[in-house]
Amino acid sequence: MKASKVARKRVKSLHVDGKSPAVPGLRERKRQETRERLTRAAMALFLERGFEATTIDDIAAAAEVSRRSFFHYFASKEDVVAAWQENAASALVAEVVARPADESMLTAAENAIAATVKRLDPAEAAAMSRLKRDNPALQARDQLKYEMIERALAEGLAQRGRTKSDRLQARLVAMIATGAMRVGGESWIGEGARERPEAFVKRTFDAIRAILK
Repeated sequence: MKASKVARKRVKSLHVDGKSPAVPGLRERKRQETRERLTRAAMALFLERGFEATTIDDIAAAAEVSRRSFFHYFASKEDVVAAWQENAASALVAEVVARPADESMLTAAENAIAATVKRLDPAEAAAMSRLKRDNPALQARDQLKYEMIERALAEGLAQRGRTKSDRLQARLVAMIATGAMRVGGESWIGEGARERPEAFVKRTFDAIRAILK
């Protein structure tokens, strides 16, 4: 069964592409397109039916590929979620690098996170958070995601500095910002996801600054 057109449209806002400076060849582009099609189909079905209720056969059919082809790109359903998270992390780091040079590292991290979450649909983001919260396998993947984001953020922030102390500051800010994303996300869901994500990001970082005073 193919994912509904509505579900496909909805999941596009969840999928964020990290752009590569190199132009891939035709074969590689086709592989990327198939991988992205599988990811979009899977995420649409997960949101529509639930993670456990969605089978690999369902995903393959929705993406119009064979079951065998699915395993050329992913080893499991959990790997599909991880792939989406990797793209989101790449987009976040790109936002950090693009922030104005006169911003402090903490402000750059805050604004990058706010810009990233602003592109998400709140209802979809909340549904995805609940999906991961209610599945032990996805919870474990989520922990790995935050570790990956912390490392990537540290590297992105370090590009704004020049000294060893700047690199240390970058690592500390990355740790704080990643913790803010994790705790803030949990609080946002706990409060019913009523507030716009970017507004909640600001409130979370305001709380951090109040603590650091």
